[in-house]
Amino acid sequence: MLTTAIFPGRYVQGEGALGALGEELARLGDRALLICDPFAADTLRTEIEAGIAGRLPVELERFGGECCDEEIARLTALAQGGGASVILGIGGGKALDTAKAVAHDLKLPVAIAPTLASTDAPCSALSVIYTQEGAFKRYLVLPRNPDLVLVDTGVVARAPVRFLVAGMGDAFSTWFEAEDCHQKRGTNMTGRVGPMTAYALARLCHETLLEYGVLAKSACEIGVVTPALERIVEANTLLSGLGFESGGLAAAHAIHNGLTALPATHAYWHGEKVAIGVQGLVMLTDKPAALIDTVFDFCEAVGLPTTLADIGLGGASRAELMQVAERAAAPGETIHNEPTEVTPQRVLSAILAADAEGRRRKALLAAA
Repeated sequence: MLTTAIFPGRYVQGEGALGALGEELARLGDRALLICDPFAADTLRTEIEAGIAGRLPVELERFGGECCDEEIARLTALAQGGGASVILGIGGGKALDTAKAVAHDLKLPVAIAPTLASTDAPCSALSVIYTQEGAFKRYLVLPRNPDLVLVDTGVVARAPVRFLVAGMGDAFSTWFEAEDCHQKRGTNMTGRVGPMTAYALARLCHETLLEYGVLAKSACEIGVVTPALERIVEANTLLSGLGFESGGLAAAHAIHNGLTALPATHAYWHGEKVAIGVQGLVMLTDKPAALIDTVFDFCEAVGLPTTLADIGLGGASRAELMQVAERAAAPGETIHNEPTEVTPQRVLSAILAADAEGRRRKALLAAA
């Protein structure tokens, strides 16, 4: 049996890492199109230009806000017309996924510089494509991982803490999904089973989150870089990316995808909805009570959602939630990597059970 793991070409992390951007980018090309989200364009331009320091010409283009086919086509045409030899994405997850898709269309190298530690998108050979309205559309599986991922933790520390917490929600799914794939011999993003390295990295991601998550949140709240913050940024970005991509996805991300069918969830971040997916996963797969407590304890400690109301679905009907369950359990979805029977009704029951547990715990905390 073949096992396969995939990795980014180069990973650079630390406070002030944007200062090395020109040095690192010059390894990949001699003219760059920089796809820059509005935050980075408005607040980091001086740091970006200083980091490039005349190493190569760069054309900066603002990202339109949604990783959709229309935006990818627009930016692909712009890069082609400007003669770019490397694509550089700076910003949040959707801007980065768009940069990867543009580079794929043009068969160019891609450099990724996340300004947030809010998802594991930066390291992956994957772009998540949405509609222009923000509903999940499809996965675009790419032939290779980014050539460079550069994370300036000083920038991450200055971002609102909600982004770091959302990244922990996304990363928190890594071990649960990889472990369930391991049990079932489910395939990872390469279509093959992952090696032991992938499962070990997924476990390290889990342990890092439990040990350092609260400390990292505290550091981010006051805008400082500490060893705990560095560890969580690496867990959210590199360990989670390697763990999901080479270990595999399962119910948590499938439930996330189902949740995007309801417009009320569009105001919430990917990792916040994935956290709800993790809670549904542990109910669906009959995890031990102690592990279920660990899931809710962690989510409460760092401030992740624990009820449907926390992601805008407090008034959702069962018919609406069945739409979520049906989409999560659709043929070809990653939920079928779970080592248990999967039907829309079972998924709906798991989502409702997780919500009930979250509400029960909130009531106990309120009464204390």
